[in-house]
Amino acid sequence: MKKFTLITNKNFNNKDREIFFVKKELQAIFNLYSKMVSNGTWRDYSLSSDKKEISFDVYKKTSDKPILRIAKNLCPKYLNEKFLIKDKNGKIIKKSENLKLLIRKTSWGNLKIVK
Repeated sequence: MKKFTLITNKNFNNKDREIFFVKKELQAIFNLYSKMVSNGTWRDYSLSSDKKEISFDVYKKTSDKPILRIAKNLCPKYLNEKFLIKDKNGKIIKKSENLKLLIRKTSWGNLKIVK
């Protein structure tokens, strides 16, 4: 018989909360995603993570590489590098400390997909 252990969040602190997108950040990203899907620009998404960043990857086709990444930098060197928008090669297009402001100020219609 297997032993089960009950894990509680008693030692949960604010630093652990920053390991993923918080609810308001995800809401802003999904609002943008739904708008772009209705335009026919984006088709699919995925979430990926590593030690340095969490990213929301956007796909034109499901089988391709992500065409765009909205990333949350977990270890920013500067304050304005907390949220990043990267192209498929990893080049930073825009960066900001506020995700909603970053999404609002980016002109999504002018971003071109480079093959």
